[in-house]
Amino acid sequence: MNGYYYPGYGWYRAAFSPVWATSYTQALELMKESVQGEKSDEMFYDQLIRLAPTQEQADIIASIRDDERSHNKMLREMYFHLTGQQVGPGNAQEESPPVTYAEGLKTALFGELSAVERYRKMWFGLPPGIYKDTVFGILLDELKHADKYNYLIGQNNAQHH
Repeated sequence: MNGYYYPGYGWYRAAFSPVWATSYTQALELMKESVQGEKSDEMFYDQLIRLAPTQEQADIIASIRDDERSHNKMLREMYFHLTGQQVGPGNAQEESPPVTYAEGLKTALFGELSAVERYRKMWFGLPPGIYKDTVFGILLDELKHADKYNYLIGQNNAQHH
């Protein structure tokens, strides 16, 4: 059969397979990987907040960090509900702190854009319903975060010109 099988939902027939089509198993693996990177992400956000030149900019980054915490909690719960397993700590990657605020903003922006790609792949591998809808909401938040980082990059450039 042409399509994907989702436990509890049966076959979901796809008229075509987009190049980024993802299996259910791959979606679960992406979910697990997303959660396992949360500790290094936390440390990165905290360092970026300390480098922020204004309280407004620090507050914007803190709001993004708080969204990410919420996303991780939702993804952990979804992974458990879908697999019956807890997500382990994984291999925490010790990322080097940003050398400058501008460098950190650029790293954060491209991190958000990379997350959009990851969540899009995850979304395609999930069955219709609450889990797919939740991942779509997270994907929209990641786009919002990228916009906020673009704003901060613009603010930072304006202050230096």
